Amino acid sequence: MLFSYIQLGMIPSLQSWTLGQTEGILVYILPIAGSMLLFFGIYQAASESKTSSRKKMQDRLRGRATRSEKSTELDSIIKRGGMGQTKSIADAMLGKLSIVPKIQTLLDQGAVPWSASQMLLNLTGIAGLIGVGLIVIGAHPIAAVGSGLAIFFLPIMFLYFRRTKRLAKLSNQLPDVFDMMGQALRAGHSLAGAVQNIYEQMPAPIATEFAQVYHEQNLGIKIEDALLSMANRVNSLDVRFFVTAVIIQRQTGGDLAEVLENISGVIRERIELAGQVRALTAEGRLSGWVLFALPIGIYMATLKMNPNYAGVLLEDPIGQILLIVAGGMQLMGLAMIRWIVNIKV
Repeated sequence: MLFSYIQLGMIPSLQSWTLGQTEGILVYILPIAGSMLLFFGIYQAASESKTSSRKKMQDRLRGRATRSEKSTELDSIIKRGGMGQTKSIADAMLGKLSIVPKIQTLLDQGAVPWSASQMLLNLTGIAGLIGVGLIVIGAHPIAAVGSGLAIFFLPIMFLYFRRTKRLAKLSNQLPDVFDMMGQALRAGHSLAGAVQNIYEQMPAPIATEFAQVYHEQNLGIKIEDALLSMANRVNSLDVRFFVTAVIIQRQTGGDLAEVLENISGVIRERIELAGQVRALTAEGRLSGWVLFALPIGIYMATLKMNPNYAGVLLEDPIGQILLIVAGGMQLMGLAMIRWIVNIKV
């Protein structure tokens, strides 16, 4: 009966289902599915953080870290120690590039236990696959290339943001760390015991870094070398002050607890001054973002109200070149404003 309906034309045949109709449906289905997955992932992350934050705080008040935090720290330490020792296919292909050590340092500072060469290889493959796929379904080559570049560079930009946020949080924890170490030394603990107290009682990310120092000195590495490794890994001036003070005290003697208290006071004053500078330069940073977003907003509004007038920049080759030049100048202006208001303390 279904076959007779098809012959009569009441139901379209399978041959009338063209490739263009399939692509048209995919254009609507894929963004909706991707948006649903994105919001579901954000909801899961938010719900898990809300339910677990109170339990983590209660465990810290009882004097112990949670099992998940400790296992994550130990896994990160083991993976960091194993980086570069096992040669994979990605290491053989991209290991000689000069950018790989920089990306690996970025991953270590962001506490992401990945291999830099493997990540670059995966990003290149995914970006190429998405770009070729967009060209196959009929997208504009410029849009395909732009999508591929975005897929490649957006994770790296996210790593920079994660690294900056983590190091800022670590720097804010340093005064409490040095005060705790000074009190432990005055109570008669050794330097290794003070490091163990930081690892067991402080939250991440400072606990993760001191955990690696503690486990390295347990494995026979001198504590001075382990602290130097932490200073190179974190790349913070305050941490280098602390490591230098420890090395000098180990070589010449002296009251390390008093030195740590003085360093803690200096860091607290620097954090307070940095907050004041950030408050005073907030207007300049806001002006930079407004000047960056204003032309884009005006052009989008003009494109909506008068497509024939604003669409010339998208359709004409000269207009496309002008758009690219304008975008580059916008980015240069934003970078210049951020350079002006970024005052080192």
